[in-house]
Amino acid sequence: MKKETFNVIDLFCGCGGLSRGFIDAGFKVPVGIDFDDKALQSWAYNHENGKAMKLDLFNHDNIQKIVDYIKQNDIHVDVLVGGPPCQGFSLAGPRQIDDSRNVLYRAMVKTAEVLKPKAVVLENVPGLVQLHGGMVAEKIISDFKALGYNIIFKILYAPDYGVPQIRNRVFFVGLLNSEKPFEYPEKICTPDQYVTCEDAISDLPALEGILGDEVQEYPCPPLTKYQKDRRGKSEHIYNNTGTIHAPKTLKFIAMVPEGKNYKSLPKEYEGIYKYHEALTRYHSKKPSPTINTGHRSHFHYKWNRIPTVRESARLQSFDDTFIFFGNKSQQYKQVGNAVPPLLGKALATQIKKWLENEN
Repeated sequence: MKKETFNVIDLFCGCGGLSRGFIDAGFKVPVGIDFDDKALQSWAYNHENGKAMKLDLFNHDNIQKIVDYIKQNDIHVDVLVGGPPCQGFSLAGPRQIDDSRNVLYRAMVKTAEVLKPKAVVLENVPGLVQLHGGMVAEKIISDFKALGYNIIFKILYAPDYGVPQIRNRVFFVGLLNSEKPFEYPEKICTPDQYVTCEDAISDLPALEGILGDEVQEYPCPPLTKYQKDRRGKSEHIYNNTGTIHAPKTLKFIAMVPEGKNYKSLPKEYEGIYKYHEALTRYHSKKPSPTINTGHRSHFHYKWNRIPTVRESARLQSFDDTFIFFGNKSQQYKQVGNAVPPLLGKALATQIKKWLENEN
């Protein structure tokens, strides 16, 4: 008899993009652990039946608190997922082999050692795979193999799974006591089928030169299937206040065609910007660039302003019912740090098939 529901524990959960994907695939996520107060507030609100636990996983003694809670509430853990902070792995910053953040994944290893979930999922930036000649990836694999997990990694490209955003992420999936390694999900979109920025956010308010209300009405019906799916049962728009830019910023961004950046400015403005993503305007007919934790370098494909939190969330494939807490900077950070829920769902669906065959 097949087990009806599988449980997931989410370490380094952030606001919950990965666990949201697992929920959408039919899993339950009874516990999420992080150290960011506002991210945990968002996680708790959007995972009604889940327990948000604030724990510092640099201190491995805190793992026992997770284990105690799980035992006290008689939770059987089928899958352990997590995205350890990636700053030490990212190509965007200095990559030091002794960066303490590089060993946060060990909290996942130690938790797996105690709970023995059937599957483990570790998500990170692709730079981890090449870091220090592949030594970090090899260490992750060997540590989980020592616990009995057949673990392999693969870099997944978000647009291939219906996410309107150019985003690569590496996933390590380990299956406990399995002779065969995990089979990653097949792509569902070809490049000519990728969801574009326009497909994703063209139904949201213009907000050019205004902040807008905290809660807004949709200005039109959904214009694409993606928009209809993301709206779901939401009757209003949240996390969608605009930004009023300085006249200098408006002047420069108005000169940039869609899909271009600061390099398209007239020659007299050469040298003003040096950051390679400065003044990047989205292209309406393509997926967006990678949504990052900042929000000052990317601009709407049509309007002369940065994307709102809700627009960024749409490009990350969050549903409009998913609400973010904290100030705007904290909300942008939560969205940028998240795994796109649609990407998480594709992975979770494949893991669920394996679990059902095992039970």
